[in-house]
Amino acid sequence: MFGRRFRLFKLLGFQVQLDVSWLIIAVLVTWTLAVGVFPHRFPGLAPATYWIMGAVGACGLFGSIVFHEFAHSLVARRFGTEMSGITLFVFGGVAEMKEEPRSPKAEFFMAIAGPLSSVLLVAVFLAMGQWGKAVGWPPQVYGVLGYLGWINAILVVFNLVPAFPLDGGRVARSIIWSWKKNFRAATRIVTAIGSAFGLLLTGLGILSFVLGNFIGGIWWFMIGLFLRNAAQMSYQQVLMREALTGEPLRRFMNVDLVTVSPSTSVQELVDGYIYRYHHKLYPVVSDGHLLGCVSLNQVKQIPKQEWATHRVSELVRQCDNGNTIDASADAIDALSRMSTEHVSRLMVVKDEQLVGMVSLKDLLKFLSLKLELETAGRK
Repeated sequence: MFGRRFRLFKLLGFQVQLDVSWLIIAVLVTWTLAVGVFPHRFPGLAPATYWIMGAVGACGLFGSIVFHEFAHSLVARRFGTEMSGITLFVFGGVAEMKEEPRSPKAEFFMAIAGPLSSVLLVAVFLAMGQWGKAVGWPPQVYGVLGYLGWINAILVVFNLVPAFPLDGGRVARSIIWSWKKNFRAATRIVTAIGSAFGLLLTGLGILSFVLGNFIGGIWWFMIGLFLRNAAQMSYQQVLMREALTGEPLRRFMNVDLVTVSPSTSVQELVDGYIYRYHHKLYPVVSDGHLLGCVSLNQVKQIPKQEWATHRVSELVRQCDNGNTIDASADAIDALSRMSTEHVSRLMVVKDEQLVGMVSLKDLLKFLSLKLELETAGRK
């Protein structure tokens, strides 16, 4: 879903990140407010004033989205769901969960927390705007406050549509899950609604474009595509979790390992390992003990003419959770870590001994076969 991300700040244990795609919406919101909304509602102000109001309004929207996602994250943590952080991207923001909610109750309260927090913002911004207007605040101030009140109200209404992955879809899933006692069936229903809603929005976008509303049409079309794809992917992720949870790593683990001795020269590492096996990271082992890892990036720091004079022992770095996993973990843990760390292989370690390697390719092959054999005809 995301491209390049930048860390903004950490608050209450949650890392807030900004995807570069969010800059698109920030610029678009600022431009729309500065050129269209505020000049129409408050004529006669200087052009620079409108641009300042637009920038402040965009920052206020940024803060509102972060507040909304923090509400989700805090409630999720209260119910024991592990969160990996909050990311702002072109279509708003998302609180990233490392696992699905553990019960319908947890899902319901986690999902409804976001819209309730936005309702609070609506009340605060509109009340402050009206009070400021009554006591004589300049329109630059109460105008921005009024905009933030109404934009949050629109977000509340849109988010409560019972289409997954919107908050309303998650609320609906929690209710259906509680009723049917079947998480997969509940997910299938709300993701089907989400997919249909996304299709409806793409159609609305095409119609708007044909009628001359080019910018609005493009955005409705893009939002519709995003919701449709996100809904379909969400159901696939549920199937993946069901298929891989509880499956031991030894089922996928490759024990025919390619390891490097600390006495190996960098030249030998390049010629005999990197160019031969095409991996970017290799375990460094001595007498069966995992000393650490050596990576392509470390080799790149040494001039080519010096490769023959340096040893792997000079480059080895301690392995971490980003490239290793304990042998007691299951397949879904490995898949989640690969996704989080953006790697395709993990070293399997037991009591500081390297016992195998698990790859994304092998996990996906198993997943494909298991889904084909076990989900045919299941509802």
